[in-house]
Amino acid sequence: MTALIENVVTSGTFSLDGGTWEVDNNVWIVGDDHEVIVIDPAHDVARVTEAVAGRRVNAVLLTHGHDDHVRAAREAAGALGAPVLLPAADRMLWDMVHADAPDGPVEPGQVFTVAGTELRALATPGHTPGSTCYYAPELGVLFSGDTLFNGGPGATGRSYSDFDTIIDSITTQLFLLPRDTRVLTGHGDETSIGAEAPHLDEWIARGH
Repeated sequence: MTALIENVVTSGTFSLDGGTWEVDNNVWIVGDDHEVIVIDPAHDVARVTEAVAGRRVNAVLLTHGHDDHVRAAREAAGALGAPVLLPAADRMLWDMVHADAPDGPVEPGQVFTVAGTELRALATPGHTPGSTCYYAPELGVLFSGDTLFNGGPGATGRSYSDFDTIIDSITTQLFLLPRDTRVLTGHGDETSIGAEAPHLDEWIARGH
């Protein structure tokens, strides 16, 4: 059986550099009737736990360390009985929110398996130093976090971000994937590699 993908949308805030914004986050659950991986369990632990519905959780994977993605992650991991794993280069962002450490790092190229399906960690710095996407080739899906959205790259106007770096990550990592790859984002509607790739020069020209 091929792994299935479920989406839970949760609402809360994102704070950095002295500002706070209201945000809706996509939480992704990948697996089958018995086991799942949860990606970015933001804001509402009860809703995420309800969606998991008692299945075994192999891991809670984080795409990056911004507080809207990590603030509820420790509580969620405890409720789900799973380790919470964070890209190591974003530890300073985690430490702004939590007094303890995540349960482990996510390394570039690391493979996580659930329901017979592999998710490969792709290092895509730029939005944050440790930003990571998870690619499931058997599903034709990329979980892009805040690196690539419907309409362009993730924001790079705040601390620890860099526009040239995110453009390099998207060009050298994501735009090499098959054009029909679905891009399931950290916020907002999904897109595809083929839909976004033709707009690269426009993003570079506008600078965001």
